[in-house]
Amino acid sequence: MEHVLAPAGITLPQFTVLTMLDAYPGVYGADLARLTLLTPQTVCVIVGNLERDGLLARTEHPGHGRIRRLDLTGEGRARLSHCRAEVQALEAAMMAGLDPEACALIRRWLVGMAMPEAELMASSDARAPLLD
Repeated sequence: MEHVLAPAGITLPQFTVLTMLDAYPGVYGADLARLTLLTPQTVCVIVGNLERDGLLARTEHPGHGRIRRLDLTGEGRARLSHCRAEVQALEAAMMAGLDPEACALIRRWLVGMAMPEAELMASSDARAPLLD
């Protein structure tokens, strides 16, 4: 994935941060770290770089002077949109040649990998073999 993001000047962790900011506008740094599964220190560096590049903006929380909300800028949304299109094209190329059932099975398996273990074990799809 890195090779399709690099021409846009975006790293994979930056893409993850931009994606979460799009999904959760106004999120705070600590919450962003939890959402992206990155350390708060790493998120702080990424946020600083994205802000420097004009892709996100920090604004003060109305009730807490020290808390900063994070939001995508117009340029951030545009860059994310471009990167998503590139990533989706890569995913389509990776799935080319697979039948729709195999694609659905792979997607269920990947989602299952992201689920908490208890939910994964309760899912009937989790016990299905990946390949027959």
